[in-house]
Amino acid sequence: MSGLTTHILDQAVGRPAAGVLVRVSRHEGEGLALLAEFRTDDDGRARLIAGEDIVVGGYRLEFSIGDHFRATGAVVTDPPFLDVVVIDFAVSNVDQHWHVPLLVSPYGYSTYRGS
Repeated sequence: MSGLTTHILDQAVGRPAAGVLVRVSRHEGEGLALLAEFRTDDDGRARLIAGEDIVVGGYRLEFSIGDHFRATGAVVTDPPFLDVVVIDFAVSNVDQHWHVPLLVSPYGYSTYRGS
C-alpha cells in the first residue's frame, strides 16, 4: 500500500494527539500548493494522500500543535513556543508507503520516516 500517512504522539502525556489540524502541501516551483487539510482521529492518525495521488517530489506537513496543547490544558507560554510544526520532506518512490510521524511536547518535537 502506497500513500502518505501521519501519526502524532503527545509525549507530554503519553497519548495520541487527537483532533490536530494537519495541512499537506506539495512544493511546486518556488511555491506550495495546498492539497488538503485533515484532523487526526482519536488515535492521532490521518491518511493524507492515497497511493494513486502521490507523486515524486517535495511535500510539506504543517501540524497546528499549539492549538492542541491549549485545548488539552497543557502549560504553555503565550504565544506558545511551538505553534505550527513544519516538516518538509521528499517522496522518491510512489510505490512505497510514506509515513511521517510526529512526536511532540510543548517545547520540542522529533520526526522520522516510519513504516
